[in-house]
Amino acid sequence: MIITKKPRKYIPQELTITWENLEPLFTELQHRELNSTAKLEQWLKDRSELEAALEEDFAWRYIKMSCDTANEELVKNFQYFATEIEPKISPLANELNKKFAESPFMDDLDKEKYFVYSRAIKKALELYREENIELFTELQVKQQKYQSTTGAMSVQINGQEYTLEQASIFIKDLNREVRENAWRTIQQRRLVDKDDLNILFDELIKLRNQVALNAGFENYRDYMFQALGRFDYTPQDCYDFANAIEKEIVPILKEQAEKRREALGLKVLKPWDMEVSISGKPALKPFNNGEELIDKSIACFNAIDKKLGEKLATMKANNLFDVESRKGKAPGGYNYPLAETGAPFIFMNSANSLRDLTTMVHEGGHAVHTFLTANLELNDFKHCPSEVAELASMSMELISMDKWEVYFDNEEDLIRAKKEQLADVLKTLPWVAVIDQFQHWIYTNPNHTAADREETFKQIYKRFGAGFADWTDLEQQFGNVWQKQLHLFEVPFYYIEYAIAQLGAIAVWKNYKENPEKALEQYLAALSLGYTRPMNEIYETAGIKFDFSADYVKELAGFVKSELEKLG
Repeated sequence: MIITKKPRKYIPQELTITWENLEPLFTELQHRELNSTAKLEQWLKDRSELEAALEEDFAWRYIKMSCDTANEELVKNFQYFATEIEPKISPLANELNKKFAESPFMDDLDKEKYFVYSRAIKKALELYREENIELFTELQVKQQKYQSTTGAMSVQINGQEYTLEQASIFIKDLNREVRENAWRTIQQRRLVDKDDLNILFDELIKLRNQVALNAGFENYRDYMFQALGRFDYTPQDCYDFANAIEKEIVPILKEQAEKRREALGLKVLKPWDMEVSISGKPALKPFNNGEELIDKSIACFNAIDKKLGEKLATMKANNLFDVESRKGKAPGGYNYPLAETGAPFIFMNSANSLRDLTTMVHEGGHAVHTFLTANLELNDFKHCPSEVAELASMSMELISMDKWEVYFDNEEDLIRAKKEQLADVLKTLPWVAVIDQFQHWIYTNPNHTAADREETFKQIYKRFGAGFADWTDLEQQFGNVWQKQLHLFEVPFYYIEYAIAQLGAIAVWKNYKENPEKALEQYLAALSLGYTRPMNEIYETAGIKFDFSADYVKELAGFVKSELEKLG
């Protein structure tokens, strides 16, 4: 099935995104007379159509640039939008928000339908400061430097050049010398750019802190809690959640690390011993190349529900995947929704490993979410908070496990894969706590030095097990682990959501184990809501609780542990 964009009703069908073409549209929206509830609703739809076109244009600029960070033309196209379009839109978008908030017909709108939307508009008006427009532009451009720096990283192993993602496969090798050499080679390459990335990060912190001060906040942490729309929890809840993870999850992982040490016959575990299979067998290889990964994932989603498989097949037919790692490609993986097309683009860096399988089903969960929300009336209704977006993806990682025979020819490999995945589910929680607590410290102490930052990171990382390895004589590498986390550079404060959603995903999976049909129905119903209901109601629709109390962490960790034990 070839996807075509829906016909536009308000903006020109073939609109070239330049400021000259956009300004009249914003001006018309700003000055249009809204003398009835029906006219206000039509105005919202027209504004939504314009915003969707802008979002999709920006999406393609970002996607193309991250697929080829060395291409100067693509970088310039991205920067043009960031420096010439966004800064001019920002004050006009604020005027449109005011027009909506001040309309006498706003109170006549369906309160349930527009509650979340109206709340977000009011919050945006509270936070808007004209002096921040220039700072946001500068941040957009600077953040991109992380991609170009890390995208250019490669290493030589056995006389062959590999990206860091490709080279990481050697850290799973059964030969300990091979593992150690690969690990040290990768870390050494990261250290080459350590100082440059520290300087970049210092610049980002300074700009972000100024944004917060301009908006009347004491620090960027408090500003971002408002900007991210965290209406349902507070910084103190994050500290409490971290304590619960330290108390309930870290001991389970410590116990597993001890079993790993014994199985490998080692006196101590080093960082290069944490990914190798303790079965004594080579790393699992669920597919051989990117094409096979896509095809097997379509088959896996088909086995869960035909409609899910059709969504990934549609993406393949429309060339909406770029999955193989190569030099010059940005690191990481993402699902980028295309607001007008109603489908997403999946980007990742596959090295043919189990981690790549889980990345694909994770991003596939996001993709399903994009399709399910494509026909919601307003573009803003599709803008889910990360606690909901990551629930979609992390639940799919676990639900899909029931169909992983698509990737594995024999039962033994399938069991191994499930065990590794469940161990990773638990491992996610302390690492999220580390990054989240680190960000709380960074932005409530904005005048710290790079040395202070490194020392604080080490203390926090140790508190949550430090990867459950011995870092003796590896101080430099240990203090630099944080630099691999692109979220710190590109999407600050977006990380605790992974832990909140991971708990939710475990609860969805628990329901799925008990009643697959009902659980899948509830999960898809929750995703179909987009962000038209408050977060706790979306979680309730999924058949789970929006809860990350110590008791809930303990209950769900116990469930995962028991499922691991069943696998033997």
